[in-house]
Amino acid sequence: MQTRRDFMCRSAAVLAGPAFLRATRASAQSTLPITVSSYLLDRTEALFDGRVKIEGTEATFVADAIGDMNTAAFSGNGTREITELGLHPFMLTHANEEFRDYALLPIPLLRQFRHKSVFVRAGAGIEKPEDLKGRRIGTPGYSSTSLTWIRGIFEDEYGLKPSEVEWVQSVKDSSAGEAGNISAQEQRLPEGITVTTGTPGFDESDLLLEGEVDALFHAGTPAAFIAGDARIERLFPDFRAVERDYFERTGIYPIMHVLAIRRDVAEEHPWLARAVFDAYSQAKTLAYETKDRLTWATDMLPWYSQELEDTRALMGRNFYPYGIEPNRKTLETLFRYSHDQGLASRVLTIEETFLPGSLDFAEEV
Repeated sequence: MQTRRDFMCRSAAVLAGPAFLRATRASAQSTLPITVSSYLLDRTEALFDGRVKIEGTEATFVADAIGDMNTAAFSGNGTREITELGLHPFMLTHANEEFRDYALLPIPLLRQFRHKSVFVRAGAGIEKPEDLKGRRIGTPGYSSTSLTWIRGIFEDEYGLKPSEVEWVQSVKDSSAGEAGNISAQEQRLPEGITVTTGTPGFDESDLLLEGEVDALFHAGTPAAFIAGDARIERLFPDFRAVERDYFERTGIYPIMHVLAIRRDVAEEHPWLARAVFDAYSQAKTLAYETKDRLTWATDMLPWYSQELEDTRALMGRNFYPYGIEPNRKTLETLFRYSHDQGLASRVLTIEETFLPGSLDFAEEV
């Protein structure tokens, strides 16, 4: 019986034409065994299922969650040659702990606008960001990439400083199934803020519903909101309009996760970083082609095609760009936020955090 994956793979092969054939050509020099860990995403699917190869390697792809990948790289034995990492946790270990085992590659695997990630308790009198001043905000991970972005955006856009609210860290995270266990680097606390710990056994949704906090900053969608509990609302009900306006004014599409390579492996095999970049670019190109030719049918959203067309009209055809230059402002903004919020000991630079030699990698899109 033909599965949906079989249908998509065969359809993508036919539709992609020569690009597909180039991407799937078996390499006679596939001799370097490597392990790659990341999420299985539309833009990585062709790598996981073998349609795209990393030239010169015999790569094993392992699907994993971000918290666990962070811990394996920063606190574990770092056995994976290539791994997805949270951008801000990497920044903190690089700046504050002199961590140099891995270097970033200019492949931002996960990006999200973050206005959608702010939730409030219905009836709490919070209708705009400024109303959060003096309130209690819950979060499962203070120094995660997502939370660092939200705090920075709220200070830049609305004048709300992290020191003007009380932070409550939940012991549990209702999105742990997708995000993995919160890594140590996502729980760093700076000086100059008020932080307490929520009731043991409560996740962030429980804190809000029980009145321990007035709002949530959370990378995932809280369980209570998913369940349709009327006591929890988004601060920005029309977050799409707010986020589109933010991008139009700033050009920033926040980066959450980036691919990284072990420095010793990159030094021993200097060709590998470029091969990885090219393969990930090819896989993303196939994902774009599938979106154009097939996803309108396989996705259940009724106006999928309209959303894709609207996104490209605003952000361009390659709206998920790899490489340094199209992402420089976004990266440097998070570097500034981390230092301004008292998390990174200094303002980092692209040149020190990304692998030397990868700064000029560019896509052929």
